[in-house]
Amino acid sequence: MLKIAFHPIYKHPLPEKHRFPMEKYELLPKQLLHEGTCEEQHFFSPKPADLVDILAVHTKEYVENLTNLSLDRRAIRKTGFPLSQELVDREIIIAGGTIEGCHYSLEHGISMNIAGGTHHAYSDHGEAFCLLHDQAIAARYLQKKKLAEKILIIDLDVHQGNGTAEIFQNDDSVFTFSMHGKGNYPFRKEISDLDIEVPDGSKDEYYLRTLKETLPGLIEKVQPDFIFYLCGVDILETDKLGRLSCSIAGCKERDRFVLQTCHDLKIPVQCSMGGGYSPEIKVIIEAHANTYRLAQHIYF
Repeated sequence: MLKIAFHPIYKHPLPEKHRFPMEKYELLPKQLLHEGTCEEQHFFSPKPADLVDILAVHTKEYVENLTNLSLDRRAIRKTGFPLSQELVDREIIIAGGTIEGCHYSLEHGISMNIAGGTHHAYSDHGEAFCLLHDQAIAARYLQKKKLAEKILIIDLDVHQGNGTAEIFQNDDSVFTFSMHGKGNYPFRKEISDLDIEVPDGSKDEYYLRTLKETLPGLIEKVQPDFIFYLCGVDILETDKLGRLSCSIAGCKERDRFVLQTCHDLKIPVQCSMGGGYSPEIKVIIEAHANTYRLAQHIYF
């Protein structure tokens, strides 16, 4: 059965006219249930990640300042969210959902997290709506528990996974692959193990050809035991914060190719949703829902 991490805390209250579409975390599960892609038993309510697992990725000083709500104003401003206890609790539960999901991935081949993909969180600070790096925390957890040795992170959000690159910059056991918009934030990129910068305005054909020419050979080279897939839908032409020009059909084919590849090679994969900022919320939900429809179809 496809298992999906979801908790009501994912939809966090934000100031009016905030540009982050927090309502998608409530609407996406409703859509999947309404259309019959999923049933209630597909969803699980994650527990908070353990502090020891968070500290395997993030510095003690940062975690203490975050959990004590004592970050300075500049550090809070970089995250893009007003700091509160509920926000911190949310981030810890999201990381817990990704960790728990990994066990389902090992059992069933795949798991999903309605939220997560917080790839702009560095070891010592948060940025751009990301405070704790859920997939990095889960990767370290898998290694600590000896459930995986070599890990591949596939990041296809339109923005570079700069936090991912920084966290694993000196670690050969985790291979970081980021394929992102060249002209997009972050404007000072970090160095992943493999970065592919997609030119502004690129459409489906260029994007998909580049991905399909890259991924199979990369997996053959890395030989991962486990894959984390960050499937942001901000590659869409309609996205307010992206500069690519992919269609919903192209985004769906991207997900199909990645998930089918993981399935065929029998490599467990955990998927976190990442970004999506199209002006119409229905476009964001449709693009994200496609990922779940494909997971259900390919694996179950």
